[in-house]
Amino acid sequence: MTRTWPTAGALLAGAAAAVGASACCAGPLLLVLLGVGGAWGSHLVALQAWQPLSLAATLASFGFACHRLYRRPQACAPGQACAIPVVQRRQRAIFWGLALLALVLTSFPLYAPLFY
Repeated sequence: MTRTWPTAGALLAGAAAAVGASACCAGPLLLVLLGVGGAWGSHLVALQAWQPLSLAATLASFGFACHRLYRRPQACAPGQACAIPVVQRRQRAIFWGLALLALVLTSFPLYAPLFY
């Protein structure tokens, strides 16, 4: 098992928390766009109370992943995946892609009134 699993787990947790943080606002709009009734989607507004906790989990997860990818050097044996530069570049690209997606999702309440 490679040492990159905690980083991948932190990225997945951060992306899931970002989806949770935006579920109260982006969820109903997405459901209406998909053709699901607006009355059912309006129940997702109850998730707004959990938004600060989800936002904190998003920041913590992405902070841990950033620390693992950039700040903490990895000690890898020559045959492991983390010793291959292409793998490290790919992980960093995935990190920044998911971080951008998380930023768009978590900031949705700021620009949501433009859609309603």
